[in-house]
Amino acid sequence: MPLGLFIFLAALALISALGVILQRNPVHCLLALVMVLLDFAVLYIALGAVTVGFLQAIVYVGAIMILFLFVIWLLNLRAEARSEGNLALKFFGALGASALTAELWMFVAQSRRTGGLTERPPQFGSIASLAQAIFSQYLVAFEVTSVLLLVAVVGAVALARRPTPSSGAAAEFSAESAEARRAGGMR
Repeated sequence: MPLGLFIFLAALALISALGVILQRNPVHCLLALVMVLLDFAVLYIALGAVTVGFLQAIVYVGAIMILFLFVIWLLNLRAEARSEGNLALKFFGALGASALTAELWMFVAQSRRTGGLTERPPQFGSIASLAQAIFSQYLVAFEVTSVLLLVAVVGAVALARRPTPSSGAAAEFSAESAEARRAGGMR
């Protein structure tokens, strides 16, 4: 992969990642995260790991981001109000962002000195090597991740299905208190 294309894709990922953390609307944050993940998929494909790139696009963008979007819709999240305080939090955030930018430029300088990317084994990124890695040395992490996603979905549905105050006993109480107010009595 030409170094210029890599730098362009890395800058696009960085700008999209900034969009994830700077947007107020959760749906816009999610769309920026989709752009980051698609950019990573293109990077994987350009580096020769075609299977990993397509799996990145299908699994993360096609499935998990849609799941996140449904959770946002179920919870009916709104845009956050801008907070003016927390100067220390903003300072450490800016410090972390500058450290990540310095690290990116360090990697670019290192790749220019070494003359580009290193050679990879012939089976790098194939379905067989990916399956061997996932189902042998990363099997526990793979299964824990699937259980964690299942718990997250169940938790989001449980939060979204909370009873509203106008149902059940609260509705009976408000009906009784409304009758008492109309009759002029005190309760």
